[in-house]
Amino acid sequence: MKLNKYLPFAFIYFFVNAVGLPFGVLYTTILTPIFYLWISLKGKALVVLPFFFLLAPFIINHLINGVDIYFYERSILLYLTVYIFCLAFHTLIRTYGDIEDIFKKILLYNFALTILALFLVLTPYRFLFWSDWSYLTGGVIGLPRLQMLTYEPSYYSTLFVPIFAFYFVKYLLKQLNGNVLITLTMIILPLVFSFSLGVISGLALAIAVLFLVNFSKFLSSKRLFYSLSILALSSLLILIILFVFYQDNPLFIRVTSFLSGNDQSGRGRTSEAFQLAYLIADAKSIWWGVGPGQLKIIGDPIIREFYHYPPGYGQVSIPNAFAETVALFGIVGAILRLLIELYLFFRTKVLKNYFRTLLFFYIFVYQFTGSYTTNIAEYVIWILAFTNVFPEFDKNQKIQGKLPQYQVKPKSF
Repeated sequence: MKLNKYLPFAFIYFFVNAVGLPFGVLYTTILTPIFYLWISLKGKALVVLPFFFLLAPFIINHLINGVDIYFYERSILLYLTVYIFCLAFHTLIRTYGDIEDIFKKILLYNFALTILALFLVLTPYRFLFWSDWSYLTGGVIGLPRLQMLTYEPSYYSTLFVPIFAFYFVKYLLKQLNGNVLITLTMIILPLVFSFSLGVISGLALAIAVLFLVNFSKFLSSKRLFYSLSILALSSLLILIILFVFYQDNPLFIRVTSFLSGNDQSGRGRTSEAFQLAYLIADAKSIWWGVGPGQLKIIGDPIIREFYHYPPGYGQVSIPNAFAETVALFGIVGAILRLLIELYLFFRTKVLKNYFRTLLFFYIFVYQFTGSYTTNIAEYVIWILAFTNVFPEFDKNQKIQGKLPQYQVKPKSF
């Protein structure tokens, strides 16, 4: 059997990226010099120039408005490591021809660890894979949420989104080999156990958009219509069973709590995140923000006062990527972020590929409900959405029957 030389890096990224490291430090960050050397060998030694060119106007304004240089320089360096990682990942998926093999291995390893986590959920070693979040709602006490070996369930489920999207689209297009039920179980259970309402609802909305923008094509395929019908009826049946026999289940309690505004995590990742972003940015410049690293200096007291945290409370942040963009880079940064996303959406013709369509609408929505600006799991999803690495999911391919093998390299943005 041929060894996949990139699999160890994929394993580190997905499973153990933060294990044994201080909070905020990742192995992919430590490996930045190796990533830079690799992309340099690929003929991209000057790739850092666009990074500094894009940040230059912000750096000038931040320095004029005043920043803590120590934290500012450290944060700029962190953003640079994220940028280099993204370039390395983009180069990999453009030049390596078997990304599906990596996805398959991650799916299998992840499910094996999920089974192990289930065995440990009622043991003293539960903390290795599960997080008990009793403060999410008033009715869910000590709810175990699967976070695997990451620092929180929502980050783990975000890592898993590309794997879910890949096999979900394969299911829709009747391209799954082997036992379909087992594969669906392997992609659905981890998300259910993570109980990340933001990720799950984001995926549900993205799937709905995928159906809407491809309604006529999906409806014309009997096999696809059959697959969708089974999926819809199964979901409806599960909801009916829960409603009739188990109305006090954690899912219904949290959804009800979120809709009523009593879900602390939900508020913190949405409305309150934007309130805090405005207050923090306005402390220096609502147009340019306070600058990277300044949440520790300017944002920290504002967030603590907003939530009335007691003295000695742990690290605070804005758990919303778009809101954090507003706080750090102001209205100019937020507008630039949206313009880049929309430009690449049209430039790379996202809607021509089912997989990329699903990922784009998921991550576009999710940036307003969670994540943070240095989250490499989010950028991996953006890159996959803007790079045609799986042409077998293109809309111009037949929905039923086997597809031809592709020999051309995927297009890139």
